[in-house]
Amino acid sequence: MILYLHGFRSSPQSTKARMLADRMAALGRAHAYACPQLPASPAGAMALVHEQYPRLGEQDCLIGSSLGGFYATHLAERHGCRTVLLNPATRPYEKLADRVGTHEPWHGGEPFEFRAEYLDELRALEPAGGPGAITRPERYLLVAATGDEVLDWREMVAAYPGAQQRIIQGSDHGIADFAEHMDAVLAFCGVTGTATGP
Repeated sequence: MILYLHGFRSSPQSTKARMLADRMAALGRAHAYACPQLPASPAGAMALVHEQYPRLGEQDCLIGSSLGGFYATHLAERHGCRTVLLNPATRPYEKLADRVGTHEPWHGGEPFEFRAEYLDELRALEPAGGPGAITRPERYLLVAATGDEVLDWREMVAAYPGAQQRIIQGSDHGIADFAEHMDAVLAFCGVTGTATGP
């Protein structure tokens, strides 16, 4: 199974999540792809993942975008999953400290509150040694865009030493040219083949 974890203010309706869902469906693998709507609470997000996917393990692959990349790292260290990180947040408790308050989701829906206590929940999910303290780096693929306007790609590289890396020159935080990298992402997850649909 491939489990996609979206970023802050994002949803299963994000461009990358929908592109992956469409490709998996075209490959006849729709049943092996999931992208749940994560709650604002980091602890709640991890509880939802563990409730909905209780057998998560080395046979599965995580794809995490932005804040979802931070979550995916926590889950990979706990469950041993292969993991693709798309412009991952490395210290979200710092980046989101000024985002406490009410936010509108990017893709519609009800406003949500990001509370101050969620920053501590994020700290609790960080690898024991902090950014850069991952184990078994060979199970990670980092996809980082030098043109990311939200997060610094150099911090991403430093946080995943020894991981496979795909550095995109330019692009942006959302990886607008994700179509060019999607096959490599899926191949890392063990999914290859020719799409049968349009």
